[in-house]
Amino acid sequence: MQVFDYSGRNARGEVMRGQVESPNPQAVAAWMMSAGITPITIESLAEDKRPEWLRTLTEAKLTDVDLMLFTRQMGTMVKSGVPMMQSLSAIQKSTGKPRLVRLLQALRDDLDKGNELSMAIARHPTFFNEYYVNMIKVGEGTGRLEEIFRRLFAQLEFERNMKQKIKSAVRYPSFVMTAIFIAVAIVNIYVIPVFAKVYASLKVDLPPVTQFLIASSNFTVDYWWAVVAAIALAVYAFRFWTGTRDGRFTWDKYKIRFPIVGSILVKGALGRFAMSLAVASRSGIPLMQAFTLVSRVVDNAFYEQRIVQMRDGVERGESILRVAQTAGIFTPLDLQMIAVGEETGEIDDMLEQVAKMYQSEVEYEVERLGESLEPILLAFLAVLVMILLLGIFLPLWDLGQATLHHK
Repeated sequence: MQVFDYSGRNARGEVMRGQVESPNPQAVAAWMMSAGITPITIESLAEDKRPEWLRTLTEAKLTDVDLMLFTRQMGTMVKSGVPMMQSLSAIQKSTGKPRLVRLLQALRDDLDKGNELSMAIARHPTFFNEYYVNMIKVGEGTGRLEEIFRRLFAQLEFERNMKQKIKSAVRYPSFVMTAIFIAVAIVNIYVIPVFAKVYASLKVDLPPVTQFLIASSNFTVDYWWAVVAAIALAVYAFRFWTGTRDGRFTWDKYKIRFPIVGSILVKGALGRFAMSLAVASRSGIPLMQAFTLVSRVVDNAFYEQRIVQMRDGVERGESILRVAQTAGIFTPLDLQMIAVGEETGEIDDMLEQVAKMYQSEVEYEVERLGESLEPILLAFLAVLVMILLLGIFLPLWDLGQATLHHK
């Protein structure tokens, strides 16, 4: 089988592009015509003989959007009654990502051997997490696979929106601090040395702030490689530390206490917890297993531990409200909605309402993040600029005053 890169137009005139495995170009053209696509170009791709590690570095990575698109397409195919093998083949032919093409081919190979879809996707944990796999397994067991795909898509869309909002919240202060760091580096390397030479030629006593600036500038110019190495080492050490179980738990526990940004991280994690538990419980996953699965998708080790504690409490026979109160991570309003849900038997709906409430709050806080951070950043910049101006121009002022006094 060869791999062909094709392009064509559908009945609405839209350009359709993708890759497909086929024995020859004629077979590709026949498939395109049967799918309602008028062929424009069909090109054979040379076999990629590069090592796997090199292909991994150069090929586009699979993203959350790819998983969402796969889930929606599979839901549509299953709803239409298209057989599983044919569904995967159709998606494989329509995608343009080589990694996804290989992944879908691996799924088809597993299904061809008699394995179920849940078992096939479980072999690819980097793309399908444990929550996704178990949801598919429930759909296969209950015969509601189309419904499971629909709920998974809604869940994935919710999580992606929350993650995008949280990234937006962190991106602004990160960008500003990076810009400040670059500006300070430029001043240290190019501006202060010029004034240092002038002051050295004048042979005057310098104020402490000027001496500090000149000393830091000399160190940066002479040992810039040590500064870069220290920053790189610090970043590596931080990533290594957060990669450990204890380090990740400590970091996740304290980052939610950061001013302003911390509340956004808290609401994002609780929103994902509420939506994931609602979807899992509504889909028929046993409550104990649902808590275990949800604990692994909140993306916070501290909350993961608290959710596991909630699971253990429910396993001992305690109510969801009781274990939620003990966990200490929910607001009184959350607890009230959980209590109403338990009393009415509609805990899934209440959890979904909690998730949507947190989503709205995250969106609101991200929108006003700039207003909250602007005074802090302006104050920091004002102090930094004042130090630089005093350090650079105070000796000139003193020299001018001494000259006037001498006259």
